[in-house]
Amino acid sequence: MRFEGTENYVATDDLMVAVNAAVTLQRPLLVKGEPGTGKTQLAREIAAALNRPFIDWAIKSTTKAQHGLYEYDAVSRLRDSQLGNESVKDIRNYIVRGKLWEAFESDQQPVLLIDEIDKADIEFPNDLLRELDQMEFYVYETRETVKAKQRPIILITSNNEKELPDAFLRRCFFHYIRFPDKETMQKIVDVHFPELKKNLVKEAMEVFFGLRELPGLKKKPSTSELLDWLKLLLAEDVDPAVLHEASTKKTLPPLYGALLKNEADVHLFERIAFMARRSN
Repeated sequence: MRFEGTENYVATDDLMVAVNAAVTLQRPLLVKGEPGTGKTQLAREIAAALNRPFIDWAIKSTTKAQHGLYEYDAVSRLRDSQLGNESVKDIRNYIVRGKLWEAFESDQQPVLLIDEIDKADIEFPNDLLRELDQMEFYVYETRETVKAKQRPIILITSNNEKELPDAFLRRCFFHYIRFPDKETMQKIVDVHFPELKKNLVKEAMEVFFGLRELPGLKKKPSTSELLDWLKLLLAEDVDPAVLHEASTKKTLPPLYGALLKNEADVHLFERIAFMARRSN
């Protein structure tokens, strides 16, 4: 089976090529791109399109590679031994399986998402090299080797907060999700809001891409923020003429808090808009 996007996810040709290449090579697909460009959602849509189980491993700053394999709950075992619980006789009762172990034991080939790998410590990717290569790991407490029943489809996302090690990158197929152009964005909007009036979408897109083109903006509004904004415009029944006026007169658009997320960007927009109106 090949990934060709879904009804809910507009995938560009190069993205579909990348997904299918990673599946063919049986290598993790490393996806980068601006926040809000659909990296995390891509894994869910691959699982839905290929009819595979989905396993989500969300990485935090405190996450260690070992957490994805298993953890030994020594505290619970000590407490149970003090209470005379019979379960202490079998150490397996205190082995907590991680997301990688769950993926390895799946009867059907799963899609495993390792989300925002760059949040973890710099050694995290290197600590997973053998497991991702060999598809197995050793459980020291039970002296057993856990082997994958079948190699999972692995998608790894990164927001470029940290550089990833070369040894790790060599084992991945890489794809950068470029920010959608106006034509692709129109398709995305049509998927989420098929009944939205065309003139409202047209004026909203003018405002949105105008904001993204502002020089010096700290955080450019993303695709997900555009969709949130459109949802609000629809809920508040905003007149397209109001958006047109905001675009032509360089004033803050209605409900701009869905697009601009810090006061520095708001002040920057106001200064640039004032200077533009003054020069006109």
